[in-house]
Amino acid sequence: MLKPEDNERLVRVGPGTPAGDLMRRYWQPVLLSEELPENDCPPVRVRLLCEDLIAFRDSKGRVGLVDAYCPHRRAALFFGRNEECGLRCAYHGWKFNVDGDCVDMPNEPTDTPMKARVKILSYPTVERGGVVWAYMGPREQMPAPPDFEWTRAPATHRFVSKTLEECNYMQALEGGLDTSHASFAHNNYLGNKRVLRNIDTAPRIEVEPTDYGYRYISTRITGESQRYVRVYHYVMPTQQMRGAFESWFTHKDDKDVHRVPKSDGHIWVPIDDEHTFVYNWTCGRDQSVPLTPAFIEEWETHAGRGKDDLIPGTYLCKRNRSNDYLIDRKVQKTQTFTGIKGVNTQDFALQEGMGPIVDRSKEHLGSSDKAIVVLRRLLLEATRAVERGEKPPGLDPQSHRNIRPYDAVITGDTPWQQAFAKELVAKW
Repeated sequence: MLKPEDNERLVRVGPGTPAGDLMRRYWQPVLLSEELPENDCPPVRVRLLCEDLIAFRDSKGRVGLVDAYCPHRRAALFFGRNEECGLRCAYHGWKFNVDGDCVDMPNEPTDTPMKARVKILSYPTVERGGVVWAYMGPREQMPAPPDFEWTRAPATHRFVSKTLEECNYMQALEGGLDTSHASFAHNNYLGNKRVLRNIDTAPRIEVEPTDYGYRYISTRITGESQRYVRVYHYVMPTQQMRGAFESWFTHKDDKDVHRVPKSDGHIWVPIDDEHTFVYNWTCGRDQSVPLTPAFIEEWETHAGRGKDDLIPGTYLCKRNRSNDYLIDRKVQKTQTFTGIKGVNTQDFALQEGMGPIVDRSKEHLGSSDKAIVVLRRLLLEATRAVERGEKPPGLDPQSHRNIRPYDAVITGDTPWQQAFAKELVAKW
């Protein structure tokens, strides 16, 4: 369990809160690059860490992230004109560039000194891996931009999507770092013992601290002298990386249909205290095997976030808490453990079903929750480090740019460290 005061310390992300100040020390995903498809395209509303913002791509392709409201009379800049390297308020014409400078004030005298004094809140942005990232912390402490293997992979071997989850980021993050639930919540093939996590539902968990967070290892006994070992990475503050051995192929008539060596991961980005954007990335591991559009659509549909699974114009799944995720009790009795379609939809049902913010003082944790316990300790200590004026872990991309997750079946007594030595190093 977690003390109520520690729970509050972790779940509140607004300006001036312990977790909010911690999150602002890292580069955070803001939106997908495809949401700003061309120069001078329409601006996009953004809510991040309890702040209302506007993102726009200017005439030179630079992305601005600024206050959602004009500093003149607080009109909504969403209705502004994106033109000639700036966003112009539709109310009185005040115009701001990506740095927040007021570059035009057409309803005031041309020599007004006010234009030089007025500046709108703006945050630095970079684009990496098909994602726009922003830094919202102190400028003098801004770390180097994100540099993960998946952000360096070519577009032919990388795919990123996002979905809206209606709960606090912590229960979403903890769900991602909980490996044992896959044997239950994601058991979509009841009775199929070819699915490795169905063979052994109580994995042994190891957690190894690192400079960027930790790596955690689950080991399942899958046969005589055989074990399925999965090496994950937790990269602070909210990213998980995992191997995808079982998702290389589609289970169909007990045959391997598609084999695409890849790694997967998520970043859980707090919108506010009760909503989270989940960025889902997939990265091909083999330069000779690209991620084809057909494979990506199959994988996204399997996860429950395919092109037909989202409410048009949003990142909210059609199967959501308003309709109980369209749970099918007959399917639950005969085919899948949950009766809910889509791996990520299953996660959302269970995580959102806890309520907007979980009361962790009522929990009873077990040995399978080691990674969760260490996660909380790391984040709590990181919030206190920031309060002491120290740097939290994982700011330097050099600490994690060369890591790669991996999982496979090991036969015999070879230690996983030896068996996976080459596979745990980034290739892109």
